[in-house]
Amino acid sequence: MKRLLLVVALLWVGMAVPAAAEPATSVGYSAGATATRFTGLAFDTCTAPTVAQMTAWKASPYKAVGIYFGGVNRGCAQPQLTASWVSTVTRMGWRLIPIYMGYQAPCTTRPNAVKMTVPSAATQGTAQAADAVAKAAALGILPGSALYGDMEHYAVSDATCRATVLRYLSAWTKELHRRGYISAVYAHQDSGARHLAEVYNSTAYARPDAVWIARWDQSSTLTGWPLISDRYWSVGQRAKQYRGDHTETYGGVTLNIDNDRFDAPVASVWYTYTVRTTIYAYSGPSTAYPRRATIAQNSSVRIVCQTYGPKIGTSTVWNKLIDGTYVIDYYVRTPNKTGYSPPIPGCSYPYQTTTDNLARRRGPGTGYGAHPGLLPTGSLAWVTCQRAGTTVGTTAVWDRLSDGSWVTDYYVANPSNTTYSAPIRRC
Repeated sequence: MKRLLLVVALLWVGMAVPAAAEPATSVGYSAGATATRFTGLAFDTCTAPTVAQMTAWKASPYKAVGIYFGGVNRGCAQPQLTASWVSTVTRMGWRLIPIYMGYQAPCTTRPNAVKMTVPSAATQGTAQAADAVAKAAALGILPGSALYGDMEHYAVSDATCRATVLRYLSAWTKELHRRGYISAVYAHQDSGARHLAEVYNSTAYARPDAVWIARWDQSSTLTGWPLISDRYWSVGQRAKQYRGDHTETYGGVTLNIDNDRFDAPVASVWYTYTVRTTIYAYSGPSTAYPRRATIAQNSSVRIVCQTYGPKIGTSTVWNKLIDGTYVIDYYVRTPNKTGYSPPIPGCSYPYQTTTDNLARRRGPGTGYGAHPGLLPTGSLAWVTCQRAGTTVGTTAVWDRLSDGSWVTDYYVANPSNTTYSAPIRRC
């Protein structure tokens, strides 16, 4: 208990130094970016199903699907996987889990795999991340999305192989972050996931934002994993593939799938709607912000996420568009005229925390009451907006999280340690 109190005391006087590089590297979100968190059951299958099959499977308990969208080791043809398919199935309400099957470990157990090389692993990880971003963007998968690098099982006792994989995945994470995407890794619990956990706090490697483990024990629980502390990847950062290849049938359609449970970031996409009258787009979610564009009646707008602002008509909801501007939802033909319209996500920007036992508050300052729960190192702070509050360390900026709690920005790995970080809105 004394140690905990000391940690919290040090937090408020700003004696610790937030991470500027590994393990918690920052994410360079673009103006039109947003993150999407999915909690629930998912399935993955080698070839993306047809639109008709996805329609039939709306009767299933699954609300998200894993898609193999690229990588030198991708094993299945993807005749369905186009930007049109992505738009259609996400408009139906499906969340997408983008899986990139790049280079595999030098000691992989997967036959006929294209393997990374020991001296070039970091370079290859960077190149594969760049390719993943290009392929994701071509499908309409936006910055702020999580891209899952697939690292299949490999010989756990091979020290050289372990170090090579970690260099590759560290480079994967840094390049995705540089390009404005969330870094995630799918790995076997006994090899890749285990090794990532072993270096969770190491300054030698960049830490991925989320992990998706393979452990076919028929249990979908996201805690109590052997070899991986519950304090690692603990806030909307975990997924588990808990059952392997088998068939299931819904709506008269049978697919061969794996079973997954998620509480983790997935793909973000835009949702196209039309406006009911001529409206303005503003630089922020209020008419007090500068006007950036005029949008004619019946024109289409591409919405990436929704947030709140001053009430107009019956709604306080504002839509963030793909160019980073905002329009009031009341004049857009979204389904709900008083609240949010699923499947459009709420606007948020996850960054890792950089100190242990980060206290959450009920308002933007140390004088506000404590919000239940301290955040472990490397937790995702799902930031929705920022405002000024009590100075901690080098900044007076505070971050409002998606659960309504507040944390000082000093211990959040976003771009600035002294001021606001674009594209996060002001509260």
